[in-house]
Amino acid sequence: MDSKSILVIVRHPPHGSSWVREGLETALVGAALSHPPTILFSGDGVLALLSHQQRGALGQKGSAAMLEGLSFYDIEPLWYDQRSLEDRGLDVDQLMSGCQQACIADMIARHDVVMSF
Repeated sequence: MDSKSILVIVRHPPHGSSWVREGLETALVGAALSHPPTILFSGDGVLALLSHQQRGALGQKGSAAMLEGLSFYDIEPLWYDQRSLEDRGLDVDQLMSGCQQACIADMIARHDVVMSF
């Protein structure tokens, strides 16, 4: 069976829904099945990469601990869309360490399977 390259795009903010957690869990399943995916944070998804995450308004856990553990599953680096940062008034210095800038179109073109959360 040929190995397919997988791209997980996280587009939703870290609080208020389970989209980020579901995207990260999907990535972990791929890694557990020997298909470590690439994860790209775009739109409000870049907010999940902010360092010093706090709990959400309803006591939801931040995604930082889960994100930091991805490297144990060979899921690294974590990619972000620069325009998404700029549109939200953010700078790369505010992100967790180890994040790298990516071009969304190039990332999509390089992968066989694209999943969006």
